[in-house]
Amino acid sequence: MARRTNELSIEELSIINTTKVVKEIDFKTALSLFIDDCEIRNLRPQTIQYYKNEMSVFYKMLREKEYNPAPANITKDQVKSIILYMKEKGLKTVTINTRLRAIRAFFNFLHRERHIKDNPLSDIKLLKDRRKVVETFTNEQLQTLFNQPNLRSFVGVRDYTFMLLLLETGVRVSELEGICVQDILWNESKLHIRNTKTYKERIVPIQSKMKNQLQKYIQIRGVMETDALFVTLDGEKMSKRQFQNRVTFYGKLADIKGVRCSCHTFRHTFAKLSVKNGAGIFELQQILGHTSMEMVRVYVNLFSDDVLDKHKTFSPLVNLKIRM
Repeated sequence: MARRTNELSIEELSIINTTKVVKEIDFKTALSLFIDDCEIRNLRPQTIQYYKNEMSVFYKMLREKEYNPAPANITKDQVKSIILYMKEKGLKTVTINTRLRAIRAFFNFLHRERHIKDNPLSDIKLLKDRRKVVETFTNEQLQTLFNQPNLRSFVGVRDYTFMLLLLETGVRVSELEGICVQDILWNESKLHIRNTKTYKERIVPIQSKMKNQLQKYIQIRGVMETDALFVTLDGEKMSKRQFQNRVTFYGKLADIKGVRCSCHTFRHTFAKLSVKNGAGIFELQQILGHTSMEMVRVYVNLFSDDVLDKHKTFSPLVNLKIRM
């Protein structure tokens, strides 16, 4: 074998000067690595499933557009065309943004771990969307809703109780699903919320009316193998979907119009009534479990009577002496 030249060629020098050799991986492998990272970071199962679902749809759209789905080959212009493609299909802005968040997390991971050289999402921003009015139940709608459950049946008492708890505490339906009997701190009049969206457990207060109703329900519930507070007729833990379905069912029975009958509407209603009854921004943040003040400020701005009352004093029309 001939002796090699000691001086490196231009191609060999480029290899030496490269910080890391990027080996191209296919979409399936990249997604598997991303999901593994999500598992390592102990993300919620719902979050991981969300990433799986959205990335599956993204892959399908790449194939429909006849793009090479290998992550290293996806360009910024292709991502932009995918966004336009979603808009052409009539997807709502909130849906497109939900998908973009997942795609961004996927490519951020690949770029951070140097599986791709360039991040096609680096300069892609979420679509601007109008903030819609927060839907809440009126007092009359609440009265009608709570009149629907049959209190001569186990299911009726159970449903009546969990709807009261949603209104009393403003918990998310995923948090409601995770409440166990032992999470009720009777002597302290508090409820321990463990299965939180933010992974930060919190304590929320409950008042005597709620405690009395919980005591009645638990007596009827009886002793079961599961620790879950709310159970089915078969003695199994109620799921998030089952809670949602029951609220929708009572909304149809009550013939409620103009507002979506959902567990989350109870959360918004709790916030509205709390603000109107004098709750401060910090108390509301602590009870609702928001990590930032943004949504709490929305509640306060929407539902506080302070602005309405003060407007009477500074209204230009009220203070202007003109013929009306």
